[in-house]
Amino acid sequence: MEIITSTKNQWVKTVKTLYKRKGRKESGCFILEGWHLLEEALKAGAKIEQIFVLESQQERLQEVEGIPVYCVTESVLKAMSSAEKPQGVLAIAKQWEYPELTLEGAWVFLDRVQDPGNVGTIIRTADAAGYQGVILGEGCADLYNDKVLRSMQGSQYHIPVYEKSLTEIIPQFKAQGGKVYGTKLDKNAQDYREVHPQGDYAILMGNEGKGVAKELLDQTNQNVFIPMRGQAESLNVAIATAILLFAWQ
Repeated sequence: MEIITSTKNQWVKTVKTLYKRKGRKESGCFILEGWHLLEEALKAGAKIEQIFVLESQQERLQEVEGIPVYCVTESVLKAMSSAEKPQGVLAIAKQWEYPELTLEGAWVFLDRVQDPGNVGTIIRTADAAGYQGVILGEGCADLYNDKVLRSMQGSQYHIPVYEKSLTEIIPQFKAQGGKVYGTKLDKNAQDYREVHPQGDYAILMGNEGKGVAKELLDQTNQNVFIPMRGQAESLNVAIATAILLFAWQ
């Protein structure tokens, strides 16, 4: 097993390029950090290109036939990692491919949700609540962003996540008989507790500061709001999504 001791090694440079969207797009690869994410990827049959592990933790690595494994020093792993405290292992993985999109069941549509932690948390919550999948509209955080990956905790292997234009997806979904519920606080919006979706439906959540774009809200079947008893003006988008997901599914 090759041991990497220099932070100037070419692999260190390669890994660093994959923390940038451009590098991921050009290579078709991304970085997995930590034992849990690696184990979830291996369990799901994801294609792992290389694994870099601390020599002191290599015994934790299960049999990975056909995957090149490199031992690294703590300084090298720290140079490779985006985490403040690396978890002992890091891998380069191929971006996954989902089956062709079929708009059936209950979905989550996200419009310009930019915070990676929010995007990952929503995907993980949709997985936990048993939703069919998630669609990231234009302007959302990149699915392969390291903070999105940490927040998803492997849920991307349990439910499909597509990056699509919502201006195209919403009319298509409605044409197939699905209903879209937007989220907005206005006089025409309805208390979410009075709405009981049936059949195929989608929950449309928007940008942290601006909410859902008007042109998308104009296409929904019904807009809803979450009533609040306290003084807060709004809820975090991931929290609001979780409330709706579990209330309606």
